[in-house]
Amino acid sequence: MLKRGRRVNREPMIRLPVETSRRTCYSRRMAQSLAHIALLVGDYDEAIAFFCGTLGFTLTEDSVMPEPGKRWVTIAPPEMAAGGTTLLLARAASPEQARFIGDQAGGRVFLFLATDDFARDHAAMLAKGITFVREPMRTDYGTVAVFLDLYGNRWDLVQYIRG
Repeated sequence: MLKRGRRVNREPMIRLPVETSRRTCYSRRMAQSLAHIALLVGDYDEAIAFFCGTLGFTLTEDSVMPEPGKRWVTIAPPEMAAGGTTLLLARAASPEQARFIGDQAGGRVFLFLATDDFARDHAAMLAKGITFVREPMRTDYGTVAVFLDLYGNRWDLVQYIRG
């Protein structure tokens, strides 16, 4: 139930102050998107080999950073639209970070790999030795199965129903 006087169908405001001559006002929402999702890895090269070699992802960047031993490594699913979200392969830099390699979501599914052909990709992944921990099932939103990456993070392979 709406409270009397409450505004509806208005674009949400964000709280970024914009200074004016006598007062502070707030600007309208800016266009935003997720650029990268950091995935903790034990080693850059073994992660690249798995994601690009086994899963068929594309290496979008691999640059040396000023910090010794640090690289900026991003990957993307094959044929991802330009400007889409990439995975940033982030090598654990401390024992505390290393504890979370393979368990970034506390045992839940962490990432969702959408496909246009579930049967094709599921068969290809099985042939490459990918471990599935939940068998394929049809749901009201599509077909899905859960697999593990090389560190044990859980992923959904999912073909969404169009419409």
